[in-house]
Amino acid sequence: MSTSDGVLPTQALRRLDEIGEAGLLIGIPCFENEATIGGVVTAVEAGLRTRFPDLRAVICVSDGGSTDRTRDVAADAGRDDPERLVFEYGGPSGKGSAVRAILECAGRLGVRAVALVDADLRSITPDWVDRLLGPLVHQGFGFVAPVYVRHKHDGTITNSLAYPVTTALYGVRIRQPIGGEFGLSGELAQHLAAQDVWETDVARFGIDIWMTTTAVIEGVRVCQAVLGAKVHDPKDPGQDLGPMFRQVVGSLFALAGRHHDRWVEIDTVTVPRRVGSPAATDTEPVTVSIPRLVRAFVEGAERHLELWRRVVSAGAMAEIERALRGATLEDAAWFTIVYDYLVAYNAGDEDPVALLDSLIPLYFTRTATFVEATRDETGEEAEARVEAGVDAAVARKPYLVERWAALRVPARPLRDQPIP
Repeated sequence: MSTSDGVLPTQALRRLDEIGEAGLLIGIPCFENEATIGGVVTAVEAGLRTRFPDLRAVICVSDGGSTDRTRDVAADAGRDDPERLVFEYGGPSGKGSAVRAILECAGRLGVRAVALVDADLRSITPDWVDRLLGPLVHQGFGFVAPVYVRHKHDGTITNSLAYPVTTALYGVRIRQPIGGEFGLSGELAQHLAAQDVWETDVARFGIDIWMTTTAVIEGVRVCQAVLGAKVHDPKDPGQDLGPMFRQVVGSLFALAGRHHDRWVEIDTVTVPRRVGSPAATDTEPVTVSIPRLVRAFVEGAERHLELWRRVVSAGAMAEIERALRGATLEDAAWFTIVYDYLVAYNAGDEDPVALLDSLIPLYFTRTATFVEATRDETGEEAEARVEAGVDAAVARKPYLVERWAALRVPARPLRDQPIP
């Protein structure tokens, strides 16, 4: 038996009643993370105990129905101090539903601050707890986004889409808008939990970009926590990523439609303060198959060429055709394409799933361009290329504004974007 909305099971509600009130909550969304969640819980527990000894804290493990021993390992790890809540959430499967349950718990306990950490981390330390929660508890910030040291070929959706487009749209240069680890004030957590978005892509992989965008749009005071290396389970971007890509990018585009009146006038960019000092850390290499990316791009052209011609501008289509002949897809052309897609998604003339699927092969060739260009570069040099891409996205924003105005795109509420 669960709550009326199916989010929290009865045993979780009973445990919340027993706890009553708390000052801090750290939520861990998880699914089939038996191998790593014990280390995450232990690090979180140590961070709470040593950095915030005077505040009552709760570790909340929100599981998506794991068939391995994830929940058992989470319950048994560490010293069982501070208090712990482990349960299987209800609602659509996905990280967003797991986070919703965590936010509900935070609201019921009336906490001052919430931190979210992924369950597949292998590099988390107790310092992460301090850097995610400290700015909320001690410095008056309302939202803490992460900054990681990552391998130059990890996080390609972030580098080529989420980071540059979020910066261009909303004028805040948040390096990891879909990073996975976040800090939220108790007030912001309750505000997010009350929003009517939980039957959309936000309930799956769209949660991180939605939280970041909402915090910025609501004028919450934002900072970035320097967390060091993020060692998790990276994947070759050429492997199947359809559902995740659709849900992340679909949420990004739908949010742009919802908040058009806010971003259309923004023409400056600010950089949120960073908390913490970077440490010398090593990252795990990410192997990317350029031939696989190129092959997927060429095969995608066979399926999507006509849709590309309907969606993108003539100049951008010429750049795509050049890429099919072996040329690279550089910054200006790529962000022209992305903005054409953002407008088309919100115009509503194309099926949104088909539209997003047709963008994936173009993302593949863009990724191949970046990987090839940075093959022999240092991490710092590759990062400079990412930042140049952000600058290019900002520079192309007037094109987006013009395209939007020319097509008279209607506002599309996020709740009207169903999970595919």
